[in-house]
Amino acid sequence: MKKYTFKEKLKALGPGMLIVGSFIGPGTITSSTRAGATYGYQLLWCVLFSVLAVIIMQGMAARLGIVTQTGLSENLIEDLKERPVLKNIMVILVSAAIILGGIAYMSGDLTGTAIGISALTGIPSRVIAPIWGICILFISNHNNAIKWLEKLLTVCVSIMAIIFVITMFIVRPDFTEILKGLIPSAESNSIMTCVALIGTTVVPYNLFIHATSARQTWKDPDQIPLAQFDVTFSMIVGGIITGAVMVTAGTVVRGMKISTAVDMAQQLEPLLGNLSVPFLAVGLVAAGISSAVITPLGVSYVLAGLFGWQLDKKDKRYFATNVLILLFGIVGAATGFNPITIIMAAQAVNGIFLPVSVFVLLYLASREKVMGEYKNNMIQKILGIGVFLISLTIGVSSIMSLF
Repeated sequence: MKKYTFKEKLKALGPGMLIVGSFIGPGTITSSTRAGATYGYQLLWCVLFSVLAVIIMQGMAARLGIVTQTGLSENLIEDLKERPVLKNIMVILVSAAIILGGIAYMSGDLTGTAIGISALTGIPSRVIAPIWGICILFISNHNNAIKWLEKLLTVCVSIMAIIFVITMFIVRPDFTEILKGLIPSAESNSIMTCVALIGTTVVPYNLFIHATSARQTWKDPDQIPLAQFDVTFSMIVGGIITGAVMVTAGTVVRGMKISTAVDMAQQLEPLLGNLSVPFLAVGLVAAGISSAVITPLGVSYVLAGLFGWQLDKKDKRYFATNVLILLFGIVGAATGFNPITIIMAAQAVNGIFLPVSVFVLLYLASREKVMGEYKNNMIQKILGIGVFLISLTIGVSSIMSLF
């Protein structure tokens, strides 16, 4: 396989950063802040697991997209075409997981943006969320607006990330305690928080988006090293941001009940002082827009691959999916429940459905019929099975905790 210089690899950064832009949203900031405030550094292992999981699974998705030059959904349908009963079962499972997870995530994205605007204006988030949802509907169906926003939001989210990392060092956390937090352990009442942390990072539909974006970016299997570097570098950056938020919260606001954006902003006061609330509010808005635009597109990508639609808004079914995911998300965000609760629940729902998407990807990437010589080797299979088993255990535990 062709070798590339470090400079060439840096120039190739793309699809991985898109995925980081998707999962560094209000859900990540909220779940990490609440985890730090409630459990200190105890759940840092969830962040570490999430980073390892996305490196393994997103790398697998990128490799599958490059080798087959088709998306994950299309590969699933093609592989099972001679077994119609199994194919129909998998289509139902994947569709249900992606649709329900997408609606939950959409509610969280809109709510996160709304509490950011609410902190600046004083208008209740349940009023802002529906209006904001309509704005996102307009933005997501105008390509020029999306391209302009991508650049602006990348800058906003990057600045927010730098601020959190700097603040983490300013507040002088106990690094011995941080190391202890990297060792897996969890209290019985922290299961849903664990699921939320993992569900906000390892997002089911991102596996499908990555396979599609990778095949559009790279056309030759010799470029797999570029894709793997893109994945590894991008996901580590995302993990550092998530970890910095948790550590800062665990140092500054530990023991506090986090219910509003103003509560979350207190962790930034050591660096920003009185500017902490408006800064976090703008950051939540920026992160919320980037995630909210990608969410309905991600669900539409998956369903288009499963049912043979065109990846174009000219296809009425594709366009209708975008609209419906947004509308259901608006309804969820306008329920009147505590916005922080909505965001945490949205991440947990994604964690529950995650094992389905992980299993589908692991199965296809391990098939010689699909991947040829680029199928998963033994180490990749073992790592993938490990991610699947842990995600399955957490998903089942979260379901049990509901009862």
